[in-house]
Amino acid sequence: MSSTWFTRCATALVMVALASANALADPIPPGGQSDRLKVIGFSGLGGHYGAFKMALNHPANGRWYLYMGHSFDLGWSILDVTNPQDPKYVKFIPYDGPKDWITSQVTVHGNLMITSLDRRNAPGPDMIFWDVSDPINPKEIARWGNGTGGAHRNSYPGGKYAYLSTSYPGFRGKILVIVDVSDPAHPKEVGKWWQPGQKDGEPLSGLLPGFHGPANISPDGKMLSTGYTPDVVNLDITDPAQPKVIGRLQMTPPFASVGTQSVHTVLPLWDRKLLYVSSEAMAERCKDNGMNFAGLIDNSDPAKPRLISIFPTPRPPANAPYKDFCDKGGRFGPHNTNQELHNPAVAQPGDLMFVTWFNAGLRVFDISLPTLPTEVGYFMPPERAGLPSQTGPHDSPVNWSEEVAVDTRGNIYLNDDKWGTFILQYTGKVPAKDVSRTATK
Repeated sequence: MSSTWFTRCATALVMVALASANALADPIPPGGQSDRLKVIGFSGLGGHYGAFKMALNHPANGRWYLYMGHSFDLGWSILDVTNPQDPKYVKFIPYDGPKDWITSQVTVHGNLMITSLDRRNAPGPDMIFWDVSDPINPKEIARWGNGTGGAHRNSYPGGKYAYLSTSYPGFRGKILVIVDVSDPAHPKEVGKWWQPGQKDGEPLSGLLPGFHGPANISPDGKMLSTGYTPDVVNLDITDPAQPKVIGRLQMTPPFASVGTQSVHTVLPLWDRKLLYVSSEAMAERCKDNGMNFAGLIDNSDPAKPRLISIFPTPRPPANAPYKDFCDKGGRFGPHNTNQELHNPAVAQPGDLMFVTWFNAGLRVFDISLPTLPTEVGYFMPPERAGLPSQTGPHDSPVNWSEEVAVDTRGNIYLNDDKWGTFILQYTGKVPAKDVSRTATK
């Protein structure tokens, strides 16, 4: 037989292999609605839909990975997003724990990953520390904590300390705990901070305070800014063993009173001395106690933060069969924005804010003029019927979107509770960044 015949056979086999690999790529679900956001990739996560918090990792091997916690399944997913148009589902890492626990939170920096074990009134560890030096084979190295309510949205900005939102013996709700992770196999508590009324025996009047997380650490490492219901709080952490209040701004009341999630997200724009802040919609059909909101705070004087604007309420598409998103069903209101700012793989905030809005999908806002935020784009995944009913706070009768992350290449990752992970790109005009336009100008 001729060498040409062998060459042709080899070529044919390669083509078949490529065709088979392409066939395994998850097709983009049709029927989504968008304005200035384009879907370029999608993963159904091997059937583990309901992915929640995301953490990007761009290790030395040159590849890009997305680590995700889950709300419905106990465990964590790894998605290879090196080619965002053809994401590869790597694996699901199961957690063998009680079925009422939640593994929805994850944070990564360098070779350390921290995942939360969130639960309702059950004793046990609050989080797991992992070595991800082999990025597709995380190795558990320690478990930490002994509260009854688990942990939620932690933050590890690299270096010596991790900042945890966790239950703690002798306290009600979750509090801020600072842990030395210089030896991650043996985490050591350094300091903690709580709102009055959380410690057993302290008088409580009104809403029980709570720390949702994450904590955001200033570039010089001296200040921590975060939401800590009922306030937005700036803390002096020059001595991490003794955090001290610099200033605070009460948000609840007048805004929504929905427990710890009343002040759900705070994201600093350090270069502009601004804080993004939002609540979390909890009740369906806009029946929360008070108004859910997203807004911007002037933090140029950390002792006196002041609210300067509220984001506009998203409107349904013109052809929608509902008059507003409250009428659509499910939750309507902000949930999260692109965070993990300590992570070098994550895009830093500029004049565009990407905010998940539950049943209104992902919304994009121009904040180049911080006193007048303007919506400039959206993406709403298609409805998906026929799935088995789930249990817990993240189940929904309609489709909704909760988590978003943006990498430094400009790819936007959207986790949707009924589909999986959509990968998008913004196609609209990007405002020219002008850091001189601070809130005080």
